[in-house]
Amino acid sequence: MQTISTPVGLETAVFGGGCFWCTEAVFTSIEGVIAVQSGYCGGHLDHPTYEQVCCGTTGHIEVVRIEFDPSVVGYESLLEAFFDSHDPTTPGRQGNDVGPQYQSAVFWQTAAQREIATAMIRRIDATQALADPLCTQLLPAAPFWPAEAMHASYFALHPEQGYCQFVIAPKVLKFRKTFAGRLKNQG
Repeated sequence: MQTISTPVGLETAVFGGGCFWCTEAVFTSIEGVIAVQSGYCGGHLDHPTYEQVCCGTTGHIEVVRIEFDPSVVGYESLLEAFFDSHDPTTPGRQGNDVGPQYQSAVFWQTAAQREIATAMIRRIDATQALADPLCTQLLPAAPFWPAEAMHASYFALHPEQGYCQFVIAPKVLKFRKTFAGRLKNQG
């Protein structure tokens, strides 16, 4: 388990939005996000491996841990990006990625984050902005286990890989178009 020790002035968010390669690729581009790390939360096994989590029996969810500067980007804005960048209505599935490790989840780190996430989930469901109700699990902070080094910056390092081209790239392109005003300077 890696203890979350966030530098002074920064906050931490932990989201499970399906494949962590996709989720990491989205959040690294947001202004105010300092670091994004792929990993696993919510399971019953210490030091899980990717292979163990992919079996779907450890109880872990693929997540990203995000360090952000709240003076630049608020938690609510990160939640908006989170809900927009994946399908939060299908339990244990994101496209062709199927299994409990792909569950949509918010691991709140503080009572304030829990309140903000709860209010947003209620608001999204009440407005029926999505065709189906949200199935995003709202969970308390849990041990975060960093993913193996090979998963870090996967999309940035392997843009030619098939999954990156056909799954991640379109998701990132859509996200960058929708959130253009909130992105880091790309030039």
